[in-house]
Amino acid sequence: MEIGKKIRELRIRKGLTQEELADRSELSKGFISQLERDLTSPSITTLIDLLQCLGTTPGEFFQETAEEQLVFGGEDYFEKQDPELKNTIEWIIPNAQKNMMEPIRLTLEAGGSTYPDNPHEGEEFGYVLRGAVTIHLGSQTAVAKKGESFYFTPDKQHYLSSKHGCTVLWVSTPPSF
Repeated sequence: MEIGKKIRELRIRKGLTQEELADRSELSKGFISQLERDLTSPSITTLIDLLQCLGTTPGEFFQETAEEQLVFGGEDYFEKQDPELKNTIEWIIPNAQKNMMEPIRLTLEAGGSTYPDNPHEGEEFGYVLRGAVTIHLGSQTAVAKKGESFYFTPDKQHYLSSKHGCTVLWVSTPPSF
């Protein structure tokens, strides 16, 4: 483990300069600089003091956490096909329903649609990748074609349909798929 690198990350996250951390921990700026470059190691007492100044505990500091995945490809997608509605939904971010928004790739075959969704809090955004989609929001309808996007607050019953088929990148918050 690179202790210096981790201390530097914590310091930056807290919005502190090396000088401010040195003042708070009663150490020199030079020592903080060397420590962050892993040129020196702190004593246990000094490390505990530094961690306290940075608002963390030794347990939290030394806890190994796996880096979160940032990029997702086809092998990460989860797909659900609905032959009755003639659509395919691909969750393009795994476990996105735990997040504030949930992006999916929706493919509607000719004559396909989504289930009507009841009014709810949140926002919905879509970008048409292929074809054209009709957005049904209460009694209002609108068509978005390839390269166009749509956005609405889902305060009325809503669903999407397509006469000739389409693919849409659809982002919903809170997740509702």
